[in-house]
Amino acid sequence: MLKIEQCRKWLSRCLTMRLTINNKIIGFTVLLLSFAGGWLWMDYQSALHQPALTDQTVYVEIEKGDSLNRIIDKLVEQKLAVRPVWFKVIALQDNALKKLKTGEYELTSGLTVPQIIALFVQGKTKQHAITFPEGWSFKEILHELEKNPNLEHSLNGVCLESVMSKLKSDAQSPEGLLFPDTYFFEKHTSDLALLKRAYDKMQQVLQQEWLNKAEDLPFKTPYEALTLASIVEKETGVAAERPLIAGVFIRRLEQNMLLQTDPTVIYGMGEAYQGDIKSKDLTTATPYNTYVISGLPPTPIAMPGREALNAVLHPDKSDSLYFVARGDGTHVFSATLKDHNMAVDEFQRKKK
Repeated sequence: MLKIEQCRKWLSRCLTMRLTINNKIIGFTVLLLSFAGGWLWMDYQSALHQPALTDQTVYVEIEKGDSLNRIIDKLVEQKLAVRPVWFKVIALQDNALKKLKTGEYELTSGLTVPQIIALFVQGKTKQHAITFPEGWSFKEILHELEKNPNLEHSLNGVCLESVMSKLKSDAQSPEGLLFPDTYFFEKHTSDLALLKRAYDKMQQVLQQEWLNKAEDLPFKTPYEALTLASIVEKETGVAAERPLIAGVFIRRLEQNMLLQTDPTVIYGMGEAYQGDIKSKDLTTATPYNTYVISGLPPTPIAMPGREALNAVLHPDKSDSLYFVARGDGTHVFSATLKDHNMAVDEFQRKKK
C-alpha cells in the first residue's frame, strides 16, 4: 500500500509540473501572439499613415494589362516605402483592385499609400504641356509637336491635304486655323488630337469674335478676317497698336490699295528667306507678295491670337494709311504719303 501511495504522489507531482509547463507555454504563446498582433497592427497603421516617399517627386506609369503586383513592383523600383502585403490589403479595403486607371502619375513628397491608390482610382494622371505662341506658322507647330517625346507621333510625312481631312476641315491649308495657346495633355496623346483641339478652339474663338464684329467691314467671311488678323499679328507685338495697324490695312482694302506688308513677302519666300528682304523680293510675284497682288493673300500666314482677331473686327477709325517702324517695336502712323516718307527718312533711312 505504501508503494502505491508513493506512486500516486509521484504521478500527481508529474501532472502538476506538466500542467505548469503547459500553462507557461500557453502563456508564452499568447504573449507572443499578442506581441505579433500588436506589431502587425502598428505596421499596418504605419502603412496607412506614413508617407510612402519624402523629399522627392517620382513618376510611375500604369500601362494597359499591368497587374497589381506589377504596379507594386514599379513603385518599389522608384524607391517608394511600399509594403506589398499592406498595399494589397489597403487596395482591397478601398475596393480599388479593378478601378486602377492607366496613365502616367506624378507622385509627390508626403503622399501615403491610400492617397496614391486614390490617385490611381481617380485617374489623376500627370498633365504635360505644349505651347503654340501667337504668330507661329503651321511649320513651326509641326516642329514643336515632332520634338515632344510625350506625344504619339502620326503626322510625320503627312501632306497638308491629309491633315485637313483628319481635322474634318474643307480649308486647303491649316495655316492660321490653330489657336495659339498652352495645351495640357496626358502622355501618349496623339499629335493629331492636339491639333484637333487647337483647330476646334480657333473655330470657336473666330465665331465668337465674328458675331460681335463692327459694322461695314470689308470681309465677306470669317476666314478673310482671320487672314488679315494673321498679318496684324506678325506686324506688331504691341497690343495697343493692333487696332491701329488693322485700321490701316482695312482702309487700304477699302480704297483698293496694295497692302504692301513685309510679313506676307517673307511667308511667300519660304526657305529662300534668310533674314533679309531685298528689292527684287518685293517685285517677285508670289501668291503672298502683297507688294504685287491686290487684296488679301490666299491664306493666313501665321496663327493670330484673340487680340489680333478682335483688332481687325474692331479696327481704329482714324485716317492713317501708312506706318513705319521706329526701331523700338512701335510704329509711326501717317495719313499721307508725304508724312510717311518723312517718317521713313527719320526712322529708317538715317540708319542705313
